[in-house]
Amino acid sequence: MSGILSTIQSINGAISNVVWGPIMLTLLIGTGLLLSIRMGFPQFTKFGYAMKHTIGGLFSGKQRTADESGVSPFQAVATAMAGTIGTGSITGVATALVSGGPGAIFWMWVSALLGMVTKYSEIVLSLTYREKNDQGQWAGGPMYYIQNGLGMKWLAMIFAFFVAIACLGTGNATQGNSISMALESTLGINPLITGVVLTVLVGAIILGGIRRIATITEKLVPFMAVFYVVVAIVALVLNAPAIPDAFATIISEAFSFQSAAGGAAGYSIMMAMRYGFARGVYSNEAGLGSAPIAHASSSTKEPVEQGLWGMFEVFFTTIIICTCTAMVIMTSGALDTGLSGSALSIAAYNRVIPGVGGLCVTLGTVLFATSTILGWAYYGEKAIEYLSNKNKTAVTAYRVLYIVVVFIGCASGSGNLDLIWGISDTSNGLMAIPNLIGIVGLSGVVVKATKNYFSRIGK
Repeated sequence: MSGILSTIQSINGAISNVVWGPIMLTLLIGTGLLLSIRMGFPQFTKFGYAMKHTIGGLFSGKQRTADESGVSPFQAVATAMAGTIGTGSITGVATALVSGGPGAIFWMWVSALLGMVTKYSEIVLSLTYREKNDQGQWAGGPMYYIQNGLGMKWLAMIFAFFVAIACLGTGNATQGNSISMALESTLGINPLITGVVLTVLVGAIILGGIRRIATITEKLVPFMAVFYVVVAIVALVLNAPAIPDAFATIISEAFSFQSAAGGAAGYSIMMAMRYGFARGVYSNEAGLGSAPIAHASSSTKEPVEQGLWGMFEVFFTTIIICTCTAMVIMTSGALDTGLSGSALSIAAYNRVIPGVGGLCVTLGTVLFATSTILGWAYYGEKAIEYLSNKNKTAVTAYRVLYIVVVFIGCASGSGNLDLIWGISDTSNGLMAIPNLIGIVGLSGVVVKATKNYFSRIGK
């Protein structure tokens, strides 16, 4: 068995080195820069308006209104954020620090600033080219704007195929594994027990479709996000004197050209960029094309208004939550323990807030990961719906497979953590490539829609 896993790891490593090599970094950075320049850097110039329209709109009730064609704008973004605010915000940040060094956090920030525009654009395109399915509900995402906008159905099918595969790893197995490992290390709960309970819970929710998922996520996401940020702020206040040094280390190591582990000069900065962008994309999903699938279900008529939620998602997930995790780990000194993943995050919080900190991170991991499993279940279902030409049997079969993988992820153990995360990174990259091609090819549509919208409202 170990030989098979070793072979899989070697094959995946070879593919990942290509997928997350210079080509992917060029695509991610280039797409973000292209869109930013063409739209006048809206992540800065329109940031205030985006926050007022999204978060501010919640108090007016406008963002909570839905009709029979879809869910409310907030339910759509809650489902998307359920998929976004996952273990990438806790476990992913920890693995980035271990594998890419503190400098990886700087490149996570860069990926977020560029990703705010990328995600905005893919959501605008998703609503522009979406269609209604047999139940009269909206269905959209990169597969639809690649097919209907670019006329490249073959590329749309490749994207949908990678989504269906990635959902099983990125949105499912890694999340279940993080939950079981966190509960085992903190509370001593057997991963098999965690697997059974989580499998039953997830199955009961996702079999109810998007409306049931959205109903759960619109309540779960705000609670878990605020809870985690408050705990992180408490930890950082207690370790405040160490914060300046942590920031200085992040900046200095982001541009370190020293050789490492026998590598050539420049190895450190390349690893920092690779893991920073990979984990950054994993945390905020900008460029993957996954979140627009959830946003397409919104009953919103104006694509730009829903797109603004994308800016908020990336900012809050990576700039706020991931930074909180990174700073707590670095200021606690836990980075030198040799731990990785959720175990490292738990150890860091336990050092700052003994006992209570670890329990809070465990709860955060459970909530974040569970919400991600729910959000990505919908993405995979929509991908299969597209590939099978809306065949209900195929969709049901995928749902059953997805539920089974929840248990497999929980029971896989800590020894397979690197392999699971490695496969997830590769899957993310394979999703991103066709999606980024679609965004670049249709960038003119986004620019026109953005200019028309802001001209119309006088902004």
